[in-house]
Amino acid sequence: MADASMSLPVIDLAVWLTDPTSAASMAECRKAAQALETYSAFALRDPRVREEDNARFLDMMEDYFAQPTAAKQRDARPEYGYQVGVTPELTEVPRCGRDAACQQHVAAYPPEHRPAAFDAPDPKWRFFWRIGPTPPTTQFAQLNADAVVPAAFPSWRAVMDGWGQSMTDAVAAAAQMLAVGWGLPRDAILERTRYGPHLLAPTGADLTVYGAEGTVLAGFHTDLNLLTIHGKSRFPGLHVWTRDGRKLPARVPDGCLLVQAGKQIEYMTAGEVHAGFHEVVVGPATREAMARQQARGRPLWRVSSTLFFHTASDQLLEPLGPFKTRYEARRNQVPVTFPPLLAGHQVAAELGLINLTTTTTS
Repeated sequence: MADASMSLPVIDLAVWLTDPTSAASMAECRKAAQALETYSAFALRDPRVREEDNARFLDMMEDYFAQPTAAKQRDARPEYGYQVGVTPELTEVPRCGRDAACQQHVAAYPPEHRPAAFDAPDPKWRFFWRIGPTPPTTQFAQLNADAVVPAAFPSWRAVMDGWGQSMTDAVAAAAQMLAVGWGLPRDAILERTRYGPHLLAPTGADLTVYGAEGTVLAGFHTDLNLLTIHGKSRFPGLHVWTRDGRKLPARVPDGCLLVQAGKQIEYMTAGEVHAGFHEVVVGPATREAMARQQARGRPLWRVSSTLFFHTASDQLLEPLGPFKTRYEARRNQVPVTFPPLLAGHQVAAELGLINLTTTTTS
């Protein structure tokens, strides 16, 4: 059972945007860094982000996912590891189901904090839409492929680019705050994301089929990218785990976004920040939201408002600054190592482990 009494820290981006050098801003940066170390996540309040843009995006994606299967299948690009266009339901599998170390990790949780089953493919669709410029040259063309634009949605590009850029701007500022909070140069993290394969990545789950209480829509997993940012979904069901193994409902205050740590920030901090585990499961609050959605006359599809913020594919992934110093001092005493690795190789390996490509090693 999730600990409903706890909530994630809220980071006020307005303080940073007003004056990044002020004492209040420095305190907020330290708060963000500590939150990511403790919870692997935090809520982010960005006064520039408009909820009406999120609503417009969710409306369009509900209509997209509610199309017939054949119409959506035309937008799939398996030859690119589904890194553009649509990924059909029952394609992606939670990595933890293939990872013995992760399963041992779960077994150590108290029973009330263990996740739901994660040994089956996820019954969710996903759409990947590139945000930001593609690199002028890259070793990883598969991770930087041309966009897919669904034929039936004339406003697709404007809606996707508009909402995606709003979330990218927010998470980019969060990356700067984190760097300052850890005593790094302000752009130490952000500069590594230039030309990254950032992906607006809404998922869609058909609740007319998968709406029974207890149904796992996205099995227990971490994200492979640097930072993940979410707008508010219309359907509750997301749970996150703190570093010490406590399960929390991801309740995000109105006017806020949710930021989570991915594998690449774990790499940059040599494991001092853990990529955040999370799952999506239909619960009583999801069922209540279904009734509200039906009353609105809208499709019963649970859509996530998600963006994956990435290190550039051709950038070297390695511990940074003081994290590297501390890692070098203890590297012979810990089982997990962080050798220098191109981010594109790390992503390719992770995609193999979740069944999106046949590649399982870098």
